[in-house]
Amino acid sequence: MTTEETFQRPPAEIRYADELARLGEDDRGGRPPGWALSLETARAFIVGDERRGIRRKFVGDPSLIDRALVSLATSRGLLLVGEPGTAKSLLSELIAAAVSGTSTLTIQGGAATTEDQIKYSWNYALLVSEGPSPRSLVPAPLLKGMAEGKIVRFEEITRCPLEVQDSLLSPLSERVLAIPELNGTDGMVFARQGFNVIATANTRDRGVNDMSAALKRRFNFETVFPIADFATELDLVEAEARALLEASGVTVPPRRDVLEVLVATFRELRAGTNADGGPADRLSTVMSTAETVSVAHAVGLRGWFLRGEPGTAADIVACLAGTAAKDNADDLARLRRYLEQQVPRRRGDQWRALHDARHLLPG
Repeated sequence: MTTEETFQRPPAEIRYADELARLGEDDRGGRPPGWALSLETARAFIVGDERRGIRRKFVGDPSLIDRALVSLATSRGLLLVGEPGTAKSLLSELIAAAVSGTSTLTIQGGAATTEDQIKYSWNYALLVSEGPSPRSLVPAPLLKGMAEGKIVRFEEITRCPLEVQDSLLSPLSERVLAIPELNGTDGMVFARQGFNVIATANTRDRGVNDMSAALKRRFNFETVFPIADFATELDLVEAEARALLEASGVTVPPRRDVLEVLVATFRELRAGTNADGGPADRLSTVMSTAETVSVAHAVGLRGWFLRGEPGTAADIVACLAGTAAKDNADDLARLRRYLEQQVPRRRGDQWRALHDARHLLPG
């Protein structure tokens, strides 16, 4: 068993190690200082290149990738904003893997995030015995990224308190991190070529801890939108669900007709419109592509491990309940109305199964 097979979710640089190695060997383009790949080759790694046998990994506007890579080649950081579940984190991971060869210098933002988790902390046993020294210093992702010239990922930056966010001001503007406890040259860490920051923020979190104007000026903002095309979203959900099911020990692929019903249901509940373009109940919870993949995975697991089959539209109802009732109890009632009033207008065996299984909703 290889190392990759023992991980639930290997980072991008392990999952796509062969592609990155081949692209690096064939890359003849000019590279920004400190970058592992040229901009053109990094773009091909993310959006795919059939001629070179590189699979597409991010479904979205290719021009977004161009702007993001150019931003990182400048002195500004990159902030990816958008609805939850629009693959902002995946995109930041892919970019970091392409630019730096590693995507694991990651800070997870939250209410409990501290500056120590961003910059550095201390080995207190060594600190007590030796005092402050480079040996007792424990570098956090930001310090490592600056010292090694790597991309640092800051997930959910607006979930952090303002004073914690602003700890990025000096590293992003002056490209230096001071360590007051150390003397001489050890007390200043200067960023090497290749260092920059990719941050992500959900539009639903705006107002939680909005960024200061000073910090905003140090980032270029790029919005990641939901997938607009039904067929594209369906193909993505099918590919991702298939991979997740295989990793979970399910030996049959998901049914295409079941996934069509699932994706259509999510899109209608997300937009608040029915198949005819008329109004329908819109759920307040996030009905993203990522949630669609999660439900598709659960449907396949439920069908295979309970009945030895790929899963049907009836399983969608049972798996949707936990997704619909996350933020607002009224969403469960909206989902019930959708199944009772909107689904009967659709034709097909799976749509009838979806309607007939409405009794599986709790309450």
